[in-house]
Amino acid sequence: MSNTLFVVRRELADYFATPVAYVFIVIFLALLGALAFFMGSFFARGQADLAAFFQFHAWVYMLLIPAISMRMWAEERKSGTIELLMTLPLSLAQVVIGKYLASVIFAAISLALTFPFWITVNFLGEPDNGIIFAGYVGSLFMAAGFLAVGSFISALTKNQVIAFVVTTAACFVLIASGAPIVLGFFSGWAPKIVVDFIASLSFLTHFTDIAKGVLDLRDVVYFVSLIGVFLFANAVAVNRLKAE
Repeated sequence: MSNTLFVVRRELADYFATPVAYVFIVIFLALLGALAFFMGSFFARGQADLAAFFQFHAWVYMLLIPAISMRMWAEERKSGTIELLMTLPLSLAQVVIGKYLASVIFAAISLALTFPFWITVNFLGEPDNGIIFAGYVGSLFMAAGFLAVGSFISALTKNQVIAFVVTTAACFVLIASGAPIVLGFFSGWAPKIVVDFIASLSFLTHFTDIAKGVLDLRDVVYFVSLIGVFLFANAVAVNRLKAE
């Protein structure tokens, strides 16, 4: 555990050592705020909830999360520091989990800085804070899932731009798989079990359920399983680098 925490501290220090982290946070907050107020009609809806705020999280994550994950391994490979990292008395699992947890903590800090929305809606009305809390939990699960996908893709290339583009595309697929237009395409000819399976892969579907205040075990298992699969794939990809 101490070794994993060492990696977490190292990675978090790297995040905040450059202006990139601060730029990301500012853009993240500004984009969510603009979407909630102008497209989500945050005030015009006249309802004491954060539905207008949470409905855009998946799409904002799709655009911005790859900016966090692209540097995880691609930068290490390009600069050659991955060889130095692997010579430290750390296991592969400790390095992979440590780097991933650091990115999740960074995403959680960015998400936590949206607390003025929560305060505002409590000032203006009497919202169900349990549902709002569930929405934040679901949003963090979704961010963690995207980061797991991005960390795996980052381990496959030295080019951060490629990692960014491919991760964005993968995130879009994971979001859009539950969209009516996608399901409509398959429902015309594919068996119902196939359509249901494709719908079950959607981040948006599982997040929407949680954001409604329903912490279904199936949604939690989905996110945890997806994170576990991609972290395992990440470890396999990095292990191949050690063998080269």
